Amino acid sequence: MKLYDELVWRGLIKDITSPELKEKLNNGGMSFYIGTDPTADSMHIGHYSSFLISKRLAKAGHHPYLLIGGATGRIGDPRPTAEREMKTEEEVLHNVEGLTKQAKEIFGFDVVNNNDWTKDINIVEFLRDYGKYFSVNYMLDKDIIRRRLETGITFAEFSYMLLQSMDFLWLHENKGVDLQVAGSDQWGNITAGVDLIRKKTGDEVYAFTMPLVLDKYGNKFGKSEGNALWLDKDKTSSYELYQYLINSDDSKVIEYLKIFTFLSKEEIERLEKSNNEHPELREAHQALAREVITDLHGKEEYEKALNISKSLFSGDIKKLTLEEIKVAFKDVPSFRLEGEINIVDMLVNNKIASSKREAREFINAGSITINGDRITDLDRVITKEMAIEGSAIVVRRGKKKYFVGMF
Repeated sequence: MKLYDELVWRGLIKDITSPELKEKLNNGGMSFYIGTDPTADSMHIGHYSSFLISKRLAKAGHHPYLLIGGATGRIGDPRPTAEREMKTEEEVLHNVEGLTKQAKEIFGFDVVNNNDWTKDINIVEFLRDYGKYFSVNYMLDKDIIRRRLETGITFAEFSYMLLQSMDFLWLHENKGVDLQVAGSDQWGNITAGVDLIRKKTGDEVYAFTMPLVLDKYGNKFGKSEGNALWLDKDKTSSYELYQYLINSDDSKVIEYLKIFTFLSKEEIERLEKSNNEHPELREAHQALAREVITDLHGKEEYEKALNISKSLFSGDIKKLTLEEIKVAFKDVPSFRLEGEINIVDMLVNNKIASSKREAREFINAGSITINGDRITDLDRVITKEMAIEGSAIVVRRGKKKYFVGMF
């Protein structure tokens, strides 16, 4: 398939500004940009889908720029419901540094910051050089603005469209950028940029949007939706990412394979057949987790995540390293152990059991394991020698309730 047809097949094209763009995409040689505001110091999986399309374009001979909104991030683009919380100057600078470093490490893009060409423009220059090209009627007709009219929109948010249009113009004039790529919620802003360039320079530039990636509940992947999966592995570990991807809803996994991986059409269709005929094998889910984690963090991180998952599934906790235990059980209740202690006392003291009677019942029923070993002796003494790397014991009560004790 040619590039444009492949993007359509993968579900990565929603709107285009001109039919001419199809051949331009297929022919290569365009410089394009994709932008993000520094609302956090790490990108999340929602960004990943957008930046993967940039990788696809780069492989087809186009040149990508990643724009980080050091200026626009101080205002925030209009949300459908309410104004964004303003970030402090310190927060914006911190987030810009984090995103710039991450973008270069993960994607290898040229990175630009719109604060560099915005910071010295005064208000009169802004109104004369840019504001005069936008009628209020034109701006009010944009969907994101229209939706906020009933609840109210500030002048700062209202002006965001002009700032994003300035970005496209500056990049066109200074970097030769003729294409902007964005999520479908940015359609109004990017078409405003296309119009500004046409009015000021007479040049024809292009844009296309991608559908927003949604989870099975219809929510987009993003920090504001409360379901952010961070690309920084110190914020979202490879194991946590693995667990999310391997448990993707069956109805979404093929869509995610098209969006989040570079697997071929033939391979994805094979996985789709497997998913339909033998869903219990979870072959498509495994491929999704493998491809995404390997692309983001490398093969070693994927294998580490897989090892943790296999060890937890088999109950063979002792195969895990101390580092892997900290990753796998970072959100479970933890407690300190100062020295030797009887198993019954340990369960009660650390609220794993509500009383000694209940603790004895758990042990007699075979409901307590330590590092994967079932404990049935009421007189068992827990010692540091039992701990993994002399530091950690993993207590499981029943089938799924875990606790971690640290010496």
